[in-house]
Amino acid sequence: MKRIVAFGGLVATAGLLASGLAAPAQAAGDVASDALATNGMAAWNTVGYWFAEHRANLINATPYNVETKVVAKHVSKGGPAADSKPGVVPAIGDEKKTVAKSKNVNLPKTTGKVFFRAADGKPHWCTATSVQSAYKNLVATAGHCVYDTESNAATMNNWVFVPGYYQGKTPWGIYVGKQAFTHYDYDVYEDGDRDYAFVTVYNGLNMPHDGIKKFSDVPGAWQEVSKETYDNFPKWFKGWNYEEFRYCHEGKRYYVWKFQDAGALGANVGGQGLAYNQKVGKPVFVFGYPSGQHPDGNQAFSGQTLKWTYGKTFAVQAPAIKGEELVGTKSSFTGEGSLGSAWLVNYNNGRRLGYLNGVTIGVSDTDGNNRYDTSFSPYFDGELYGVYSAAKNLWSGSIATPFESPALPRATESPRPS
Repeated sequence: MKRIVAFGGLVATAGLLASGLAAPAQAAGDVASDALATNGMAAWNTVGYWFAEHRANLINATPYNVETKVVAKHVSKGGPAADSKPGVVPAIGDEKKTVAKSKNVNLPKTTGKVFFRAADGKPHWCTATSVQSAYKNLVATAGHCVYDTESNAATMNNWVFVPGYYQGKTPWGIYVGKQAFTHYDYDVYEDGDRDYAFVTVYNGLNMPHDGIKKFSDVPGAWQEVSKETYDNFPKWFKGWNYEEFRYCHEGKRYYVWKFQDAGALGANVGGQGLAYNQKVGKPVFVFGYPSGQHPDGNQAFSGQTLKWTYGKTFAVQAPAIKGEELVGTKSSFTGEGSLGSAWLVNYNNGRRLGYLNGVTIGVSDTDGNNRYDTSFSPYFDGELYGVYSAAKNLWSGSIATPFESPALPRATESPRPS
């Protein structure tokens, strides 16, 4: 379902990926956008869903497995084609650096897990990665790890990103999604060629390493608020004593746990660049959290730690998901958990930076030996750049403060950084 769009203007470029540098103009009507948590109350409800009852939902979430196992075929003719000249967006911190070589494969801090409550009402996760943006607040993943293709709802509920996730730990905090962007053809038609999404996130929240402590142990970690503010907190603050979660009530004094603002996502972990309209056949590193079994029952990955594969891209078709112009790469990743995995071209191991040029939307056993051998992604073209452009300059802000005042907790309206 590829549509023709007009092109014009220029884009900043770096490295050897770009030539000509004609950037595609954003086509009106090609971008779909939906709200995730647009205010402080919604954001705090999201935080509560994952941290209530000793982070039960975060710990017990399972890998998302919708549309992961797809019959795909390698095609030698046709396949994806650029719709304008190649272009790139440099990674955060990499705007003026030259490429250096390294023999080690150092895992990027930018990749992590996205957690959400899906149509089945249960907590699940996919893989995602931080990408360059004006305010260092943008995440890229597969479209069906954001948009709900299983029910009539627009997006997944309680959507958060945890960069650098490792065996249940959140080393750089948790980032609540604010607004999601995808292509119109995916939002309306679930077109596999457009199965990607960009999500703006609020500043992160840090959790104490040893969990939330009772008031008598760490009184400075609790913030006293008015009864009105206390009473107006979302329902998930109610019904537990303060030793179990975020609030307490001692006599006529009211307290809530003070989360620490972790700052902007990209300031903490960096952000990958973006490459589009590249030639098929480039080598890519794929970083993700594969889980689940191969068709033969072999449990190759746990999903608890970040893994990688490496290979060249080739043209792929997957008619079952309307995927006519996809790219594939040889990969042993199983489908569960690897959805949204980052495909990075020109990845530099020393700086752990490259250019995002794909996101895994499914896996396939192409040789019939009951082992997954191919991961595939939408081809990143000018229309993808248009979706990215709609999201990359939007400000999110913080949800850590303020607590006080008659209003509910809300996102701060602090000045945008210059």
